[in-house]
Amino acid sequence: MKRSKKIFLAFASAFLLAMMIIGYDISSRTTFPGSKKSIIERLSPTDSSATDIDTVKSKEKAQ
Repeated sequence: MKRSKKIFLAFASAFLLAMMIIGYDISSRTTFPGSKKSIIERLSPTDSSATDIDTVKSKEKAQ
């Protein structure tokens, strides 16, 4: 095998290894979008009293 081919294979394997490490790092920091219930509930914490009252049911009882 020629010297240039050995150098190419060394750089190619180093590049692939680096890409796999970066890919693993990115995938370990993210989650599947369907695995979490609601992103709004996680981002903006609300007062529990605000979610206790169902306005649709309250309007139906008033009528």
